[in-house]
Amino acid sequence: ARGHAPSSSTQSTANPRHAMRILLVSDLHYALPQLDWLVRVTPNYDLVVVAGDLLDISSAVAIDAQVVVMLNYLRLLNAAGRIAVSSGNHDLTGADAQGEQSALWLTEARAAGVPSDGDSLLLDDTLVTICPWWDGPAGRDALEAQLAADAARRPARWIWVYHWPPLHSPTCWTGRRHYGDTELGAWIARFQPDLVLCGHVHQPPFKADGAWADRIGDTWVFNPGHQIGPVPAHIEIDCAKGEAAWLSLLGVEEISLAARTAPPRTVF
Repeated sequence: ARGHAPSSSTQSTANPRHAMRILLVSDLHYALPQLDWLVRVTPNYDLVVVAGDLLDISSAVAIDAQVVVMLNYLRLLNAAGRIAVSSGNHDLTGADAQGEQSALWLTEARAAGVPSDGDSLLLDDTLVTICPWWDGPAGRDALEAQLAADAARRPARWIWVYHWPPLHSPTCWTGRRHYGDTELGAWIARFQPDLVLCGHVHQPPFKADGAWADRIGDTWVFNPGHQIGPVPAHIEIDCAKGEAAWLSLLGVEEISLAARTAPPRTVF
C-alpha cells in the first residue's frame, strides 16, 4: 500500500534562475532541534525542500500532538522563505475520499499557504512539482496525471519532490538491498525532469555502495539520508554554478551537475 489524489496549485515568485540555491532535507521525523536549525537557515536559500517524513510514527509523542507542532514549524518556515513540502509514509494520518491513506493534516498547511502535496510551483523558469506519498492506484494515477500536465508546460528547469528514490538507484541502497519506488524509474524515463529530490531510505549516503546523488539519463536524483544530532544531513544545490554538495557528520562531498555520471565516492 502506498497518499491522496493531488490537486494542482501554481504559484509564482521573482526568483531569477541565476540565483536558484536549493536546500534539500528529508526524514526529520519530529526531530525538533533539526527543525529549529532549518528555520534558522531557510532565509539563506531560494528554495528549501522537505521531502517527506516530518512526523515519526514510532515516537512516544502522539501523532495528533506532533501534527500541531509540525504545522507551527511549517508556518515558521514559510514565513522565513520559499519552501516546498511533500508527504512521506510516516505522515499518513487517515483515508482520503478514495479510501487510500493520505497526509490529511497537510491540507491545513496548504490552507495556510504552505506549498505541499499536489502543488506545482512556478519560480520564473523553474517548475517544482510536489508529489504526495501515494497509497494506491487512485493516488498513483492522479500523480501520473499531474506529472503529465506539468510536462506539457515545463520551462527551462523542472524539479520533482518525491519522497522515495527509484528502485535500483544507489540512492535507495540500504547496505543490504535496493529499497526503491517501483514506479518512479519509468516516470523519470518518460518525463526526464532535471532534478528529483527524495529521501525515505536513510542509509544510502552512509554506505559504501550507496550514494546521495545518482544520474539517470538527463536526471539527477538526490537523497540526503538521515542522521541524528541537531543538524540533519542535507544537500545544497547551486543551479547557477552547476554544483551540488552533501553535508553530514562524515563531512562534505561535492559534485558537478555537468557530469554525465555521478563520480566515484572517496569517503569510504
